[in-house]
Amino acid sequence: MKLVLFGATGHIGHAILDEALARGHDITAVVRDASRLTEQHHKLHVVVGDIADPASWLAAAKGADAVIASVSARRNGNSETIPNAANTLLACLPDAGVERLLWVGGAGSLETSPGVRVIDDPHFPEAWKPEAQAQARALEIFRSSKADIDWTYISPAAWLEDGARTGTYRMGGDALLTDASGHSRISVPDYAVALLDRLDREDAPRQRITVAY
Repeated sequence: MKLVLFGATGHIGHAILDEALARGHDITAVVRDASRLTEQHHKLHVVVGDIADPASWLAAAKGADAVIASVSARRNGNSETIPNAANTLLACLPDAGVERLLWVGGAGSLETSPGVRVIDDPHFPEAWKPEAQAQARALEIFRSSKADIDWTYISPAAWLEDGARTGTYRMGGDALLTDASGHSRISVPDYAVALLDRLDREDAPRQRITVAY
């Protein structure tokens, strides 16, 4: 497949890039700073652009089978980057003929019990709240959108950490997934596996899902 990836220089985005290349997909990575993406591969094409400026990447997205967005506000400190990116992609991708969007979501909006979210826990770190709240707003944007695109918002477990690629995971919906010990975790490589499985299996359109061990 021909895929367009935003955020390939980030930790999660780079894992998605590696997994997608290993599966044989053709990747166009849209990055603001090409010097931060040193990987070379015959199926990797780099376009300098900013998700906030569709004119810088829209031509590269035309005819793509899917777009994958791994957007973070940690570098620029502006949490509005996240919901703004969701709005931009929903507005522009249908005109580019793109019918599939996979979004790297947050865990903060997952429910630990009906109506109670992870972010509502009094022990949730204050430093994480702006991005978690921004991701929750992005989810609301997706759910209310009438755009003609099959989006999937993929929340990781509460702990998304470095680790091995096992290729195994469980998939759920709006509730936080925990293991028998009450832990909620998944490795970054296995998160990438789960995300690209949604593309290859053509499932979970217009849904928020979560993945964990």
